[in-house]
Amino acid sequence: MNACIIVPCYNEAKRIPTPAFNSFLSKDSDTQILFVNDGSTDDTAEVLQKFRTLYPKQVEVLNLEKNLGKGNAVRMGIQNTLHHTDCTVFGFLDADLSTSLEEWVALTQLITDKTEFVFGSRFKKIDNSIERKWFRFVVGRFIATAISKALNLAVYDTQCGCKLFSRNATQLAFASPFISPWLFDVELFFRLKNHYGTATFKAKSMEIPLKNWTHQEDSKIKWTYGFTMWFDLFKIKRAYS
Repeated sequence: MNACIIVPCYNEAKRIPTPAFNSFLSKDSDTQILFVNDGSTDDTAEVLQKFRTLYPKQVEVLNLEKNLGKGNAVRMGIQNTLHHTDCTVFGFLDADLSTSLEEWVALTQLITDKTEFVFGSRFKKIDNSIERKWFRFVVGRFIATAISKALNLAVYDTQCGCKLFSRNATQLAFASPFISPWLFDVELFFRLKNHYGTATFKAKSMEIPLKNWTHQEDSKIKWTYGFTMWFDLFKIKRAYS
């Protein structure tokens, strides 16, 4: 295995795109997928076990008894697999595959000795396809600007659920639990920036506009989080600054 994708899942039984996962797993034998069942109360565990049964060499399933939130579910998956595989690239994707598995794997080619952190960006251009609702785009840009100022980095999109790390960067970024279940992406930036220093972090990072990204309905983030998110961002900035 060359790369490992962590896929956090919370009540995804009716939402997970089974045909897309089956198509990918039947063709790609060099990528491991670790599904983290984050305390689901529906049939997610059964759905994931089917993948495990069909592709035992490529798929692992980690069942968590309690819901930890996306950030710490991803971290548990990373910690579970980091010392049990020789993969050189680690990262995560959302279970709804807003970004495709194929595009994530294509981005693994960008991880080198010089580039240790690659993250997708939902930057719409003439030659890509980014399908996003107008309201979410406007709110997202406002939030992204605030996050960029907090980080003091010119980042277009910290919150896109497509990120890849070298083994070394993975160990640094996921060493300890996250403060926020949904803004943990911001913490990843802070952790690596604080470790390397701003200049070196920028040299080791690469933000790549995705070729395709499609908004999926039934987001697990409640609309009320828009009010408490700012408190999370404040706590994160205070903790890492």
